[in-house]
Amino acid sequence: MTQAQTLDFAPDFSRALQFFRTQASYAVSPLHQLAGPNSITVLAKDETGRMGLGAFKALGAPYAVARILDAAWQQKTGETLTPARYHDDDVRTFAADFTFVCASAGNHGMGVASGAAAMGAKARIHLAATVPGGFADRLRALGAEVVRSGKVYDESVAAAIADAESSGAVLLADGTWPGYTEIPKWVMEGYCVIAEELRESFEASGQWPTHVFLQAGVGGLAAAMAYMIRLNWARQPELIVVEPEAAACLQASHRAGRPTRADGPESDMGRLDCKEPSIVAWAALEAAGVTYVALSEEEGAAAADAITALGIPTTPSGAAGYAGVLKHPMKAADGEVIRPLIIVSEGRT
Repeated sequence: MTQAQTLDFAPDFSRALQFFRTQASYAVSPLHQLAGPNSITVLAKDETGRMGLGAFKALGAPYAVARILDAAWQQKTGETLTPARYHDDDVRTFAADFTFVCASAGNHGMGVASGAAAMGAKARIHLAATVPGGFADRLRALGAEVVRSGKVYDESVAAAIADAESSGAVLLADGTWPGYTEIPKWVMEGYCVIAEELRESFEASGQWPTHVFLQAGVGGLAAAMAYMIRLNWARQPELIVVEPEAAACLQASHRAGRPTRADGPESDMGRLDCKEPSIVAWAALEAAGVTYVALSEEEGAAAADAITALGIPTTPSGAAGYAGVLKHPMKAADGEVIRPLIIVSEGRT
């Protein structure tokens, strides 16, 4: 496989849609209209209640768990697993031998733990010291083993990799790096469901956004959204990727022309505080022709307060798209109404 093939992101989004539409907990997340600055109406895709996990990542890791088990089952039996088969006793007995390991700043670990539990598998989540204790409690409630590893996210990632190598567990990361790209592509494939839900809504209403603000940590959500928007949205908006100034690794990569680390202090936008970009996400974002914006800590906090006051309790990470709306100058064609879209990516825990 060539480097270009390794970085290529060409998701089977219809498969992800089929998978989730068979899940009892699945429902299309709400799309709200919020009063934005300068009398602008902001469209807000509300992921704060997604499938009971309170964040968009409920669509990523659980889907990847299913894809991984399907691939292993096919290798063993030659049979492809349909969504209904995952609940059968023989498949759950098979899944019980799997342990999924990851590092998490919070929400990805929730997805891995939930996905593993739903299939009858086990999960072990590595958390840095910076991750709030509430996430650890929620992970344990889902049956996951929680390991505190390192002071910052990067150190918990290294611990999860070492864990998988020594224990034989399956590493289920949402970031990508040379030699590790395929499983995270399945995580991103699950996120494509959000873009398809939005496309169907805008096709029905005709009220397409002029600008889409996409918050990013390693970049998986932003890249999945950007890919899908460029693939099949009838009206093409400007795409703006929003990161903390303390972890603007995708912007740094854009400027360098290659995946590049961006070191900085710890950010209160904790789920976006990733210093290393996903190489697959970065390549997809570059191909989509996005603009990059970096946020101060004060801008992230102000946006969280504003969105919470508008009725969607969230965090600086969840409200980062709105911070982008407040910061990034927006223009529209003559006679066109400026209509930005954000994703409120997580609730306030």
